[in-house]
Amino acid sequence: MISTVTTKNMISIPVELANKYGIKPGFTFDWKPGRNSEEIAVRVIPDRKTLARRLKGAGKIFSPDRDSVSELIAERESE
Repeated sequence: MISTVTTKNMISIPVELANKYGIKPGFTFDWKPGRNSEEIAVRVIPDRKTLARRLKGAGKIFSPDRDSVSELIAERESE
């Protein structure tokens, strides 16, 4: 897949890669030099909504029998 840089230093992402990595408007990219002078490493950074969705329920693996949100609400109500 080949893309061309425009005069404004913009580049289009091939649709196959956008679909494969779930790239949508609002995502950002972390660009770093590659192993040699002809390579660039790019890391996809999803938007905040996508990141938050990935984190939802992540704590369950550490304590599957607890409902941390309910515990926090009860703690706040008792204060």
